[in-house]
Amino acid sequence: MEKTHALGRRKAAVARVYLTAGKGNITINDRPIEEYFKEESHRYIVNQPFAVTSTEGHFDVSVNIVGGGVKGQAEAVRLGISRALCEIDQEAYRPTLKEAGFLTRDARVVERKKPGQPGARRRFQFSKR
Repeated sequence: MEKTHALGRRKAAVARVYLTAGKGNITINDRPIEEYFKEESHRYIVNQPFAVTSTEGHFDVSVNIVGGGVKGQAEAVRLGISRALCEIDQEAYRPTLKEAGFLTRDARVVERKKPGQPGARRRFQFSKR
């Protein structure tokens, strides 16, 4: 099996994911996953596609992440891994990943600040007199 490439996005984070057959090693920006994602919940999010498709330890993952925060980056990696698994075997993995909701790109991003206001929706305090 050659390298499979997929792209995952969430908020401002963009993750380029490369999947190869291997022992389950995950490296993110040339660092092991335990070093990059310190919190267990973020590592859990990254490993969810493998848990759902029961392919833990079957693939080596190499990821390049740019932008966003820690949670957004973890969810971008999850989407990238899910898309890469679908490229490998569409019939086997797609229905389970789709049912779990891992193939849907979460389009929610921060709303821009409008002129004449302190924030996106917040208004300055109204004064009657």
